[in-house]
Parts: sequence; C-alpha cells; structure tokens
Amino acid sequence: MATRTISLNEPPKTGSLYLKAALGAVPLPLVSARKSEIPDRAVEWNGVRVDPDHLAAYCHATGLRFGDSLPLTYPFVLTFPVVMQLVVARDFPFVAVGAVHAENLIERTREISVSEPLDIRAHVENLREHPKGLLVDAISEISVGRELVWRQVTTFLHQQRTSLSGGPKAAPKPDEVPPPPLRTLKVDQAMIHRYAAASGDRNPIHMSALGAKAFGFPRSIAHGMWSAAAILGVIEGRVPAKTSYAVKFGKPILLPSTVNVYADQTAEGWDLSLKHPKKGYPHLTATLH
Repeated sequence: MATRTISLNEPPKTGSLYLKAALGAVPLPLVSARKSEIPDRAVEWNGVRVDPDHLAAYCHATGLRFGDSLPLTYPFVLTFPVVMQLVVARDFPFVAVGAVHAENLIERTREISVSEPLDIRAHVENLREHPKGLLVDAISEISVGRELVWRQVTTFLHQQRTSLSGGPKAAPKPDEVPPPPLRTLKVDQAMIHRYAAASGDRNPIHMSALGAKAFGFPRSIAHGMWSAAAILGVIEGRVPAKTSYAVKFGKPILLPSTVNVYADQTAEGWDLSLKHPKKGYPHLTATLH
C-alpha cells in the first residue's frame, strides 16, 4: 500500500495544531482507541521561501548570527509545523501535547542560502517502547531541486507505562561539582517566549508554570531545540558546511536558569554540553562532526 502524501500550499498554523493536539488528549465517546501503528502518510510543502524577518527573530531568540546562510538548526522551525500536522492526527499512536523531545540528529550536506527555494517532506517511523514510555522518530528532509541539503531525525518520548517499565532502575548518578565552564548561559521565560514565537512551538510545558505543572514539571522548561541552537553560538564560524549534529537531551532546563557551557574540540569535531552549575548533571550533550 502506497504512502499517502499530503501536499501543503502554506504552513499549517501551529496555534490550530496545538488546539487540535489538546482536543486529541480528551477522550471522546464513539471514537475508537488510538492505534498501535503509525499511519503510513507523509506531508510535503514545496517552494518554501525563508522570511528574513522570521530568520532574524529566530537568531535574536537563540543568539545565533543573522546572515546570508541559514544557521544549522534553523530549518527545524520550518519543518516543525509539517511534523506537527502528522503527530496531532487522531489516529497517531499517542497524544502530541506534553511529549518530550529526547534526541535530535541533523545532517547537512552544505550551507543553505536564505534565498534558495526549499522543498520539505516529513514522515514518522520507528514506534518503539522505552522504559519511560513510547519513542517515535519524525524524519524531515529539505531539498533544493533534486539535491537533499538537510535531513533531521527528531525523537519524541511520550511518557507512559510500557512492558519495559518494570525493569530495575539504574542507580542515579551522584551529583558532581562540574568543572569550570567555557561560559555560562542565562535563559528566562521572556527568552523562551521569543523562541516559541519564532519556532511556532508553543507546547504548554514551555509557555507557563501552570502548563508545565499539568505535565509533571515543577516550572516551565526551555525547548530542547532552543538549547541545541544556543550552544552552537559558542563555536559559530567553526561549524563545517557539511556536518552532522547529534544531540541528546538530559534533564530539562527549568526557567529561569543559568547553565554551564562546555565545548571541547576533538579529532572528529566538537563535543558540546550544557550542565547544571551546582549539581553537574547534563541538560544536553552533543557531538558535531
């Protein structure tokens, strides 16, 4: 059976997508239970033009440089509403609201000019169990003509009990005083509101303490992709045109916070991390090759 492809002429409005996601969290009578398989569909949006004002707002929110080429992480915000269209569907295996971004992999083949028309295609695959719930991978690809220039695997975690939940839990690692950082990074709710406006990601866990508490967080938390972008500012100008950026998100950054930034050059590229300044646990670990 062929994959069903939905073609868009404009990006979905993320506000209405989140409303749809929130309604999807409410059990409705006469609606069958969520399916245990990912629907075989893809969404494409062709001929996308980058709005320089939008790019400037993104750079302002993340601290990245505004220029003639797109920052490595910027295409995430172009693909985000396309991916959201897939995961808010009623027949998707879990509810999108409150899902946590667990890992992210970006592969770029070359620098992408602000002026190039972009073709975006996204689908979701690889639903699997995890001790904390269900994981799924959203695959986003951006092409210029027939050339694939940017590809991303976004791994979401939906927290619930699964057959893997009952296994022995690993002993928590003791807190360690972290080494002196390269620099520190301050983030507050106003900054995250700016990022939410630029990215379209208005998941309630980021927008207010009230929204975060509804999903088990003591305070609102920074977007994982905000931190993945902000840490690249430390090595900006030294990110290769062809590169692979693999990020794992640890404990969330509660707002407001000041976090320690680390960037170590390796034979292959860079090891990057954000850590809690007193307890030393990682908020983010990443490699850039």
